[in-house]
Amino acid sequence: MEKTFSLKTIHHDQMVDITSEVAQYLREQNVSDGIVIVSSLHTTAGITVNENADPDVKTDFLRRLREVYPWEHPEDLHMEGNTAAHLKVSTVGHNQTMVVSNGRLVLGTWQGIYFCEFDGPRHRKFHVKVMEG
Repeated sequence: MEKTFSLKTIHHDQMVDITSEVAQYLREQNVSDGIVIVSSLHTTAGITVNENADPDVKTDFLRRLREVYPWEHPEDLHMEGNTAAHLKVSTVGHNQTMVVSNGRLVLGTWQGIYFCEFDGPRHRKFHVKVMEG
């Protein structure tokens, strides 16, 4: 079972909570137990699992990535000018694997799945693959 989802980001960098979309897909597919892999289909946008209770976590997360990887660097050669976005995805990762048990994502109390935009705003896609077992 697999499906590609679309979303539109509205900021240059942002974290979009996609937990409910993934959970809904699992319900629609009647998945009981297994694993789910969520992947970004882009080189400048990633996927992470992080806290979803305090919005300041997202703000701090993005600010700290900007500090480590400033958008403009005098020695960057990539002609598109988005080297920082590529580095951020390599740090965050382009996918996450989660356990599904009794039809539900196994996430901690404060955890959510985030699509991480690092070169927006853009129309984006992420892919969900379920393996039952």
